[in-house]
Amino acid sequence: MDKTNNRSGDRAGGKTGTSALINGIKVLQAFTREEPILGVSEIARRVGLHKSTVSRILATLEETTLVERHPTSGRFRLGVGVIALAGPMLANLDVRRVARPFLEDLTRKTGETTGIVVWSEGASVSVEQVASPRKVKHTIPLGTQFREHASASVKVFLAEASDEEVKAFIDRGLERYTEHTITDPEEYLDSLKQVRELGYAVNAGETSLEETGIASPIRDHRDQVIAAVLLSAPYYRTPPERVKELGLLVKQTAAHISKWLGGAGD
Repeated sequence: MDKTNNRSGDRAGGKTGTSALINGIKVLQAFTREEPILGVSEIARRVGLHKSTVSRILATLEETTLVERHPTSGRFRLGVGVIALAGPMLANLDVRRVARPFLEDLTRKTGETTGIVVWSEGASVSVEQVASPRKVKHTIPLGTQFREHASASVKVFLAEASDEEVKAFIDRGLERYTEHTITDPEEYLDSLKQVRELGYAVNAGETSLEETGIASPIRDHRDQVIAAVLLSAPYYRTPPERVKELGLLVKQTAAHISKWLGGAGD
């Protein structure tokens, strides 16, 4: 009798523990690049939980430094504990380790912010960054996700994706962000073809009139795209002639990194 009761208790406790873990993960995932600071009510609406439940979860996450309170508003943002969790994974990424000196060289040559992004669940994610030394600059913080179809890094990965994956992405809708954004599916497919021909993708004010992004694929020994070099610069500093110059430098950097990873490096 006692053993049966214990087993039932273990199952109930395990189910409760799993539910609490899932809710905690949902709360962490509520924070985005666009809205990195959120209040309890906002989080509760996003994850579909009661405010009191969210408050308890946040209190636990705050104890483990996975979230922290904003010093002035008292709302919440992701804490340094998230970086600590991701650190071992990032450190083991060969592409990140190999790419760092090449990024530093590219930033020295261009004066602009450079980084490495990888593809994950329909978004390109920043895993390395070398910030521009200039006062006016754009940055690519670790963990930044780019989901916009017009993003240079997204174009790079979709240019190499299967027809089914590209169709699924387009079917989500090609939102217009600025007057330069491509929203016609056929025109967008042509732009991906151009990425394959040039060896790099450009986002010249397509997601923001203040920013230009240029990306080029990094390939491994199987000739598969495993990451991309991304350069981010203020739009006013990147007239068409400079975009072409930067594109070739980004492409060259991606080729050097590919060669170190066993790729052809062409």
